[in-house]
Amino acid sequence: MKLAGRLDHIEPFYVMECAKAAAEIAASPECADSPMIFLNIGEPDFTAPPLVQEAALRCLSQGRTQYTPATGLPALRERLSQWYAERFGIDVPAHRIVITAGASAALQLVCLALVDRGDEVLMPDPSYACNRHFVAAADGVPVLLPSPPENRFQLDAAGVEAAWTPHTRGVLLASPSNPTGTSIAHDEMARIAQAVRSRGGFTMVDEIYLALSFDEAFGHSALAHGGDIISINSFSKYFSMTGWRLGWLVLPEALVAPVEKLAQNLYICASSVAQHAALACFEADSLKEYERRRSEFKARRDYLVPALNQLGLSVPVMPDGAFYAWADCSAHSASSWDFCFDLMRRAHVAITPGRDFGPHAGERYVRFSYASSMGSLQQAVARLHTALHRE
Repeated sequence: MKLAGRLDHIEPFYVMECAKAAAEIAASPECADSPMIFLNIGEPDFTAPPLVQEAALRCLSQGRTQYTPATGLPALRERLSQWYAERFGIDVPAHRIVITAGASAALQLVCLALVDRGDEVLMPDPSYACNRHFVAAADGVPVLLPSPPENRFQLDAAGVEAAWTPHTRGVLLASPSNPTGTSIAHDEMARIAQAVRSRGGFTMVDEIYLALSFDEAFGHSALAHGGDIISINSFSKYFSMTGWRLGWLVLPEALVAPVEKLAQNLYICASSVAQHAALACFEADSLKEYERRRSEFKARRDYLVPALNQLGLSVPVMPDGAFYAWADCSAHSASSWDFCFDLMRRAHVAITPGRDFGPHAGERYVRFSYASSMGSLQQAVARLHTALHRE
């Protein structure tokens, strides 16, 4: 069977390849007395809180499972608009919000709406692997720019200006970032947005971890920098609804109708049950629980990062959000891929090699997810200490 040429530009999602290998090892007899500790997947160990689960059950029992508008339930769009005002102090009209089937669908919609064949989109290296593949799937060209620790593993305005060519269409950023957990400073984001705007380009910002910010110096939405900013967000991370597949976009007004047309044709609407349930995310008790969980993630970060540094797995930039630590393993191995598989087999600790996140330093770095419990993190650190001191 002849496959479409665009597949040549889509690499395997190595995070999932490693996860499959970890699962196989975990199921083997050698793990019987020492179960695998999974620090490789970016999925909160918390589930949707009680009010959200109850809302989903009510939705099912009352038969409210019909299609919604392609742009989402009006009530949910309005509630998100209120949340932006309450949480971030910015005015985001509900008509600029489009509910999507997860942040992945949001990124696909925007890339299909804005990227033509051969258009270049600038993004940092390291960055989330699927983001560049959304660009490639729209026949665009992702351009990964090496972003060192001195830049918090992020792009800055000077780098954007230097890399811009006649083929450049825009930038795709993430703040906080997967895999580094680092954000772009408020003032720097403003400079990037202006640099892109002055060149007639678009600024897309993946903000799915925005509400999981731990540092007051960050945690500002890029939407504060103008109505032309495109924000991608999700109910998966802060709101603990990963498998519900629900996200949203905040779009410039002129982009809402084109994205709606694409959504109507590509998937009709996001899950109606998930949308009805998500309204309960904004109840006072739910928000209180989400903030308690955010504090727990911060406590896990404050434990894990110093522990990794002591193990010779240096974390050059303290994560200010999300639940990832981007650690330098070069003191132990020249290959992050080999290092991760070695730890899976010897320590029964699963982490993610840097290969997925860009070629610049992928062999040097590994990603730890601290979405697991504090007890799991402590046990993992103890195992890593034993394994690394046997080298």
